[in-house]
Amino acid sequence: MHFKEALVIAIRSLRSARLRTALTALGVVVGVSAVIFLVGLGNGMRDGFNRSWGQLSTAIIVSKTNASLPGANPSRSLTEEDVAALQNKTDAPDIASVTPLRNGLAITRYQDREFRGNIAGTTPTFLQVRNHYIVTGRMFTDQENADRKRVAVIGPKLVQYLFDGDNNKAVGSQVFIGRLAMTVVGVTEPGGDDQDAFTIVPINSARSLFAGSNWLNGLGVMAPSVQQVPAALDQINKVLDRQHDITDPGFRDWVSSALLIQIQEINKYLTLLNLVTLSVGAICLVIGTLGVANIMLVTVNNRTREIGIRKAIGARRSAIMRQFLIESVVLAGLGGLVGAGCGIGLVIAGAKLLPVYVPQLGAPAVTLNVVFAVFGISLLIGLIAGCYPAMRAARLHPIDALRF
Repeated sequence: MHFKEALVIAIRSLRSARLRTALTALGVVVGVSAVIFLVGLGNGMRDGFNRSWGQLSTAIIVSKTNASLPGANPSRSLTEEDVAALQNKTDAPDIASVTPLRNGLAITRYQDREFRGNIAGTTPTFLQVRNHYIVTGRMFTDQENADRKRVAVIGPKLVQYLFDGDNNKAVGSQVFIGRLAMTVVGVTEPGGDDQDAFTIVPINSARSLFAGSNWLNGLGVMAPSVQQVPAALDQINKVLDRQHDITDPGFRDWVSSALLIQIQEINKYLTLLNLVTLSVGAICLVIGTLGVANIMLVTVNNRTREIGIRKAIGARRSAIMRQFLIESVVLAGLGGLVGAGCGIGLVIAGAKLLPVYVPQLGAPAVTLNVVFAVFGISLLIGLIAGCYPAMRAARLHPIDALRF
């Protein structure tokens, strides 16, 4: 029997039992569409995370340790002199920027309203290090910092308490931080309690709030690229060791950590989560495989007499086996084709809806390579599911089949 003839017979058989064919193919449809959508969802989650947090992969945080170790020099604070040393390109060529941070508590007042929160004296690169953005207004500039301008960027909580949540009203208004009058030039996006209550001011202007001292709570260092993070870490260690007279790394009065390590760990968990979700789709495909195998066994049983007649007139085992394998593959292929269409439709719908309702997940995205691969798996399912029924049909003895 030629392939074309076997294909025609297979399609005719499937058409003769439309409901049975549709219900069997439904298992494959669900499995294929689930795998495509879950792959797209996983891609969207990973891309969304990398877009939101990927730039922090070049960030290094330097903070002071709390206590001196026995045998070590007295613990020193991080200072603005340390910032200047790290900004020296001769000693630290792999450091793109250094952001000082001096924190303190103060009361911010606007008319008869007050808010007690954190004041961050820093430079304009602070938002980059914190992966934070301005939603209304702007960030203060390096020139404003150099000129000791009394300007401030406030968080959403201050806007809510002082300006009834009106960002436009906040920008341009004058507030008092302690005894200093500051003009609000920007409002940051919501970012959690620790960031929403911040007031950010130029570090040169903040010295008046902190009694003129130049010690810092921490430093934010950015490397030009991910590949340069290890070199930047090494240069930070060497420069600060020299600045703090450290001869034994175990006696350091500061600690540095690259956010790249944490981001890589989170990406590992995201990959694991993707594998878990894909296993759900794989289970659906297994169920679809069992459904195809079951219906093919029923088909062989119902067509036993037909098989006996064909064998009696000279059909070979290979022809019988090929016929049922083709029928099984066509059945699974139809399910895979419809499932691929449904999966692509779900990805497109998710790409439009999820960024609106769940923006942190990212927009699902899937490539044609994935779609073709999953469709190929559906054809493989048909081949595997049809093997045993086809072998059983091929092994039937003509006389026994005719007596059925």
